[in-house]
Amino acid sequence: MLLIMARPIRIVYEGAVYHITIRGNERRSIFKNDEDRSYFITKLAESVQRYDVRLYLFTLMRNHTHLVLETPRGNLSRFMQRLQTAYTMYFNHRYHRRGHLMQGRFGATIVDEDEYILKLSRYVHLNPVYIKKVQALPIRERIELLRHYPWSSYRSYIGRCPPLSFVDYAPILEMMGRPKKKQASMYRRFVETGISDMDAAFVNAKKQSRLCIGSDSSNDRIGSLYQELVDARSNHEDISFSRMSHTCAVEDVLSCVSDVLAVSIDQLCHRQRSCLHRALTAHALCEYSGLNQRQVAKILNVSSGSAVSKQLKTLSDQLCSDRELSSLLETISMRIKAKSP
Repeated sequence: MLLIMARPIRIVYEGAVYHITIRGNERRSIFKNDEDRSYFITKLAESVQRYDVRLYLFTLMRNHTHLVLETPRGNLSRFMQRLQTAYTMYFNHRYHRRGHLMQGRFGATIVDEDEYILKLSRYVHLNPVYIKKVQALPIRERIELLRHYPWSSYRSYIGRCPPLSFVDYAPILEMMGRPKKKQASMYRRFVETGISDMDAAFVNAKKQSRLCIGSDSSNDRIGSLYQELVDARSNHEDISFSRMSHTCAVEDVLSCVSDVLAVSIDQLCHRQRSCLHRALTAHALCEYSGLNQRQVAKILNVSSGSAVSKQLKTLSDQLCSDRELSSLLETISMRIKAKSP
């Protein structure tokens, strides 16, 4: 039986707006060059479309990323799991590395009022000009750097490049009022005034709670909602991935694993060495399809049942220290259970 520690409850509901942060493990780079950033944006666009997420804006920095988005379907975890898994797989493969790339779970803070969503958009878009080596530059140079920074949605907001198909500009720009044709220039002035004078009240509000960015009443409401979820949680013990009382079809298990890991079923069944994704697949087939290790070996084109056993042992050992791997296993389990009759 494989066990992972239960994690803090995530507040998720349809229509929630979030400030998402993804940080590199130990503050290390998650983007080494422009090709990496382009790949992340491609996967971001794909995930937005796949999960019907409304992405309001984004900024990519060297070792972290900011997203502001809404989840009409209340599916934040599935959206983020797919995005982070796809990018981590790409990064690890390209740079011949293993293990987790991101710093634990992604950060997700609810943004509860339009005023705070607007101010958050300025905060996120100004990230490139608030790093130490840029803050010392004259204001005019910082403005030009911001207007030319290619790895955020800001340029497209102010008309410096065409709109991005996967970004929903309307919620932010509508806050600029009328006429519509002046919204972009009004937003540009709103953001760029923050270069020399960032809103201290907003920064304090952002630090006030890990659950919510908003007024005192919003913080109280979200805090109460969180406490209700905590009180309703029936099991505070470790999450156990025990064998289900009925079996799930092999095809369904492979489909769920493929979806979570963002790789094809053919890749899962293709013989390769030192691949934890195939170990995750082997575990899922044993646990949820009721197969023995010899049967799993045939499906995954592994040499023998004992080889599958070694893969599962390696998986179990790494789960002790690899949070992303534990999260993947949990997500696979939840997906299979949801699909089962």
